[in-house]
Amino acid sequence: MAMENNLGRDNIKKLVWRIALPSMLAQFVSVLYSIVDRMYIGNISGVGDVALAGVGVCGPVVTMVGSVAFLVGVGGSPLMSIRMGEQKMAEAKKILANCFLMLCILAALLTVVMIVIRRPMLMLFGASAATYPYADTYFTTYLAGTVFALLATGMNQFIICQGFAKVGMMSVMLGALLNIVLDPVFIFAFRMGVRGAAIATVISQIGSCIFVLKFLFGKTVPVKITFGGYSLRLMGKILVMGFTPFIIIAIDNVMIIAMNSVLAHYGTGGQGDLLITCATIVQSFMLIVTMPLGGISGGTQTILAYNYGAGQTKRVLTAQKYIVLLCVGYMVLMFAVARLFGGAFVSLFTSNEAIAEKAVWAIRICTMALIPLGVQYEIVDGFTALGQVRYSLPLSFFRKLVYFVPLFILPIFFGAESVFFAETISDVAGPLASVIVYCLAMPKIMKKRETMLAATHE
Repeated sequence: MAMENNLGRDNIKKLVWRIALPSMLAQFVSVLYSIVDRMYIGNISGVGDVALAGVGVCGPVVTMVGSVAFLVGVGGSPLMSIRMGEQKMAEAKKILANCFLMLCILAALLTVVMIVIRRPMLMLFGASAATYPYADTYFTTYLAGTVFALLATGMNQFIICQGFAKVGMMSVMLGALLNIVLDPVFIFAFRMGVRGAAIATVISQIGSCIFVLKFLFGKTVPVKITFGGYSLRLMGKILVMGFTPFIIIAIDNVMIIAMNSVLAHYGTGGQGDLLITCATIVQSFMLIVTMPLGGISGGTQTILAYNYGAGQTKRVLTAQKYIVLLCVGYMVLMFAVARLFGGAFVSLFTSNEAIAEKAVWAIRICTMALIPLGVQYEIVDGFTALGQVRYSLPLSFFRKLVYFVPLFILPIFFGAESVFFAETISDVAGPLASVIVYCLAMPKIMKKRETMLAATHE
């Protein structure tokens, strides 16, 4: 297979499009994993709304488990791209070998720990006596496929970072399409309900995992999986690099867990489970917003990292300009979709008029400040791609902090429903801070890189 993209020589504008679009589409399709599950679960006769609330409780925990794949995958892939840009292929292979071992070990540890603590964890995160059985059934079954989920997602980053964006997209689409086909079979034909949805997801993840590993063990990639050269120091560096995207995903899900807990606490008159069902639908829509957005900003990290490693700083800055335009353009589109098709989206999950009306309202509130969020994602992921964790991590934390403050304060004065405004507040304050830091820091980072390479070549 020929190399899809030459990261150091191809026209930057075309390169950004060729990398960003497959990465965006891959993440859009991957959203179908959870969307399809929730859509079918919400339509299970007699128990759909309660079952959907249960899956909504364990959903963010499942995503937090999956975020470990980004801790290693997004931590190692920019480092590997930088080494490839520097033409240090032996070091690039060493990075990939260490990342593969780390994912295998972390998957095994997570499976054991989560099985042990699942009941108190799910109850703490918003499950009620009515919804816990559904949350427990889904979560326990899902954990059986943890190793496949982490390897499929984490190692896919090393396909994309070598320029094979279309192959990376295919691996994700394979899993999502399998999930779409298998969900109704296991849920309705085999009458397995929530457990069937989880089994379909696990089988889909196995399919993606096999595809990814077969490609990375093959002969078509410049850097393939090898064994040996393991280094605790290198593993530590990978974890430091990956901590920013990991903590972003982890805290995003802590935010969802916290919202569910607040809704359960302040939802009076039996409204807690109803509001959590609404929040689950809103979170499903927000996945359609944020995951493809992350596909654009995260997938194109390889362009920034490779050219930064090669000392081509002008290409880095030019690429960022086009990436920001793509991110903002996508946010404009999703802002319009939220207002024009929010009701149609909600109808996929529930036929309960009270839940549907409240969910449409909540989607419109949570998406009021989507457009600035596009800038935030590129700036944070851009700093991470260049190895500048000292900037990306604080910026990520700041936006999350801004979210948590109104999340806990607003319902005290305005009731449970006011928590949905926390998203809008953080989506304004976070990007504003990021733009200020970027304007102050990026010229210095580029100048320092140019000076260092000039001294090396003297």
